[in-house]
Amino acid sequence: MRRDYFELDVRNIDWVDAGGDPEKPLVRIDFRGPAELLRERLTGTDDELLSAGETDVAFRLQGSVDDPTATGVVGVTNRFTGDFVLELNEDAADVLRFIRAAREYGRVADADDGRYRVELTLEGEPLVTYEKQTFLVYDADGSLLREESLIPSGVEL
Repeated sequence: MRRDYFELDVRNIDWVDAGGDPEKPLVRIDFRGPAELLRERLTGTDDELLSAGETDVAFRLQGSVDDPTATGVVGVTNRFTGDFVLELNEDAADVLRFIRAAREYGRVADADDGRYRVELTLEGEPLVTYEKQTFLVYDADGSLLREESLIPSGVEL
């Protein structure tokens, strides 16, 4: 699936730096490609759309985490098959800022219902919403960067 089919919009992260009231970070991903392609990738073996627990969100750096111009790939995968649902290119600084906001939100709010929200839309129309707790970050070699990742306490990887 082409990465340019996706448009990403991030909200509710400025409160961390501004010292405002906590808001759950939101990432809205709008798909502007063939609808059947996205639905097929989002459908599990039971012919239903994948639930939050059946998906994983990760970021794979394409450079050093210390490079302020580094980019990477955000991916949503099917947890059971490992298949990519979607991928899109993003600046590392933006993704790491989002993860920081989600981490802070989890510290100050009841994060049992998720530390951040992912909304997938199809040409602006809501398709699926996920409340997520985990966002894994990998370096360019595929090694997990625990200190950059959002991993709830008590979760063993």
